[in-house]
Amino acid sequence: MTDGKYRSVPEETAGLPKGVKYIIGNEAAERFSFYGMRTILVVFMTKYLHYMVDGEVGTEMSDARANEYYHNFVAATYFFPILGSFLSDVLIGKYRTILSLSIVYCLGHLALALMGGAGLEPSQWLLLGLFLIALGSGGIKPCVSAHVGDQFGKKNSHLMTRVFQWFYFAINFGSTASTWLTPVLLKWYGPHVAFGVPGVLMALATLLFWMGRNKFIHVPAGGMKFFKETFSREGVFALLKLSTIYAFVAVFWGLFDQTGSSWVIQAENMDRRFLGIEWLQSQIQVINPILVMMLIPLFQFVIYPSVDKVFRLTSIRKISIGFFLTAASFAVVAMAQDLIDGGATPSIAWQLWAYVLLTSGEVMISITGLEFSYTQAPKTMKSVIMAVWLFSVSLGNIFTSFVNHSIQVPGVNQVAAEVKSQEPDTEGTVANWKFKTTARPIGGSEEDGKTITVAGVDGEYGTTDDIVLQFNAFNKLEDVETSDNETLANASKLIEEAFFASATDDADKALPTEEEAQSLLANETDSYGNPFTYSQLSRNNFRITSAGADGKNETQWDVILRGTVSRADVKDSQDQADVPYDWLEQRIISIRGDDGKAEVDAARGDIPDTEISHSITVGGQDTLEGGDYFWFWTYTILITAILFVPVGYFYKEKSYIQAEGDDLEEEATAEATAGGHDA
Repeated sequence: MTDGKYRSVPEETAGLPKGVKYIIGNEAAERFSFYGMRTILVVFMTKYLHYMVDGEVGTEMSDARANEYYHNFVAATYFFPILGSFLSDVLIGKYRTILSLSIVYCLGHLALALMGGAGLEPSQWLLLGLFLIALGSGGIKPCVSAHVGDQFGKKNSHLMTRVFQWFYFAINFGSTASTWLTPVLLKWYGPHVAFGVPGVLMALATLLFWMGRNKFIHVPAGGMKFFKETFSREGVFALLKLSTIYAFVAVFWGLFDQTGSSWVIQAENMDRRFLGIEWLQSQIQVINPILVMMLIPLFQFVIYPSVDKVFRLTSIRKISIGFFLTAASFAVVAMAQDLIDGGATPSIAWQLWAYVLLTSGEVMISITGLEFSYTQAPKTMKSVIMAVWLFSVSLGNIFTSFVNHSIQVPGVNQVAAEVKSQEPDTEGTVANWKFKTTARPIGGSEEDGKTITVAGVDGEYGTTDDIVLQFNAFNKLEDVETSDNETLANASKLIEEAFFASATDDADKALPTEEEAQSLLANETDSYGNPFTYSQLSRNNFRITSAGADGKNETQWDVILRGTVSRADVKDSQDQADVPYDWLEQRIISIRGDDGKAEVDAARGDIPDTEISHSITVGGQDTLEGGDYFWFWTYTILITAILFVPVGYFYKEKSYIQAEGDDLEEEATAEATAGGHDA
């Protein structure tokens, strides 16, 4: 339905529709808001979230858990277009769908900006905000581009291509600007500002859209006849055929969207000084929209015509080649990760070259796939096919989230995360952990801390496999006591001695390789007689693992020592002293006092001597990590590419080309979605 005061039929004019400027402005601001928050999401979850409550340090989120949350969010964002299509095409029309869900979208940004405030735990604000943003962003996604097409009549339809070029420019301008800016806001002004600015931009986008209400053409919803027209026998058959292709494309999206998760985490351990710029950890993502703008004309006007002279590039063949390019891009980041695992600090340029390959794959898969989908869909199925195409993005991210969920081993930090809700002299269970809580007197403080005793493998308290967690009065975990603290400390001492003896200059000192370390630890065992396992995680990080009381590796009973090297940066010590503390450093110092300042200064290299610190935990490791993680995805997409070859060969195309006089809205949808999966 639509209100009678709004026009439902385009004006017969040769000029631009009056509502176009509002839609273009809305799209630029909306894309800024979405990419702004998404760019910093993984860094925020792993480094900032546990510091969001005043006076407390929460439980740090693991990389795999952050990846899982991130890909669940992306999956939800690309699932909700189905809801948006139903609302706009069946119930309330495009304008009301976009406006109402944009308000929901704004509330999601508000929830993120309020993290650390009263009412909810920071993690609860986070999940609420992500859900509302996914609902709002995903719900309007299939409506916005079609709404552009609604504004045109026959006389000005020749201007549609130009308008969609502006529309696509707005998308890339908004995403590029926010991908560069929001990491800077997060570093220097903190999460409230970094999430708040995208929220303000989304509010502006909503205001611009509302201001254009009297200029827009409001096409009414079709009601239930939509289903009769859409799901014909021919349409359903076309959908089933395309779904075979989409199943393969979903795997591509499962890898592509890791540029915002695992690639960001990898960048932390790379040399980010490149092209005269010190890149922040999540800023390298800005390369993708820039490359898209460069590679589309290169492929369209140079590569495709050149290849066509010797090898006919059908849509299926383009998609197939795109899969192999994606495999090559992940092979590059896997090799870079192997260097990191071996103690090197490779240049961020490794990721730049991987982005060139991956974005080339995106051009050949995403843009080609959208055009192919449109031509293979019957007239009444085109909007549904576009929603199903977006759903393939959701499926791919569900797969990636599932993998990251599956590789996580339960950890005792699950108990630590519940400490605030535990009263002294009580017992409880969390996941597979059984524990009891007692008060812990703290000298010089009126407030008691807490001691949580976790029953070990035998399920009994008071035995040698118990795990004891000590918390201060602010619920900060200060110590984890196990029967293997001493044996792990002795093993770590051997690693530290080898490190300090490896070179004279601190900058050249290196942790032992895994082969060297296993030789050093050959005569060392844990309290149960199990040998230790050593892993070098990066140039400055290592891990020593005891199999624990159950004697099995990679279980929740593993006792783990994590070591971190803090190098005295003599050359830059004065420069570091002149650099002000960023928001996170100030936050750590304000919460942890002198201990926090010592931690921050050590991380900055502002210490007189190089030192090694270590902490102990139980469980919580990932069964697939480092180079193995990236090689897993490389082989996954490579197998997908190989399997797609015979599928593509036997696929029988049937094109449904628009005849003159058919709905311009459908032409608009094809034009709009030609820009990639975020159009």
